[in-house]
Amino acid sequence: MMKSAVKWRVSYMPQKINWDDVAHEAETGKIYRADYKDKHGRTVLVLRPGLENTTSGKGQIKYLVYCLEKAIMNLTEDQEKMVWLTDFQSWTLGSTPLKVTRETVNVLQDCYPERLGLAILYNPPRIFESFWKIVKPFLDHETYKKVKFVYSSDKESQKIMADVFDLDKLDSAFGGRNPATFEYNSYAERMRADDIKMGSSFKSNGITLPQDHSHVSADKEANGGGSDASRALKMVKLD
Repeated sequence: MMKSAVKWRVSYMPQKINWDDVAHEAETGKIYRADYKDKHGRTVLVLRPGLENTTSGKGQIKYLVYCLEKAIMNLTEDQEKMVWLTDFQSWTLGSTPLKVTRETVNVLQDCYPERLGLAILYNPPRIFESFWKIVKPFLDHETYKKVKFVYSSDKESQKIMADVFDLDKLDSAFGGRNPATFEYNSYAERMRADDIKMGSSFKSNGITLPQDHSHVSADKEANGGGSDASRALKMVKLD
């Protein structure tokens, strides 16, 4: 898993994506990093697939990768996993093309192994059951175990939210007491600050990003050889 992830990082160079590259994808708040962590110190990514605003699968995946990079960068020193919190408001079967869904699963499982701590699907509509039956085979067993269905009308499943989150910080859309909502301009400022922080982190560690890595062989990439793969190992903490 680590070899595959490092090979992908060498070719995709996810750390080179900056806010201005993906800002248009973020306009509706379909994915964003919450300004709070869960009780375990895990970064929280909020996903609202019903607010999809573009049609380019490539662009959507690029924005997802950007969000994952920033989520990992903001983990506490003793934490390596994140939480995905999905709100199904306005979601329909047409909101999320199956091809993009499958690519999303592949990115999470293959490119960011062991980074997911918990995925909460909040108030999925009944029609989602059909979609879930199609998606479920894409998930490996370990990922599947981390997926929890939570319903606002079910007191038992609501206990999951109270156990995982500080309800004073959690968005009201997920049963918390925080009335704040996604605000694009302020979020853009946060992300630009993250871009600067990430760039400073590379410089402080003496890492320079290569402009051309086409000369690195697949064997070197997979086994950690070559300067590009060595840099990639420094850029990502993999279990």
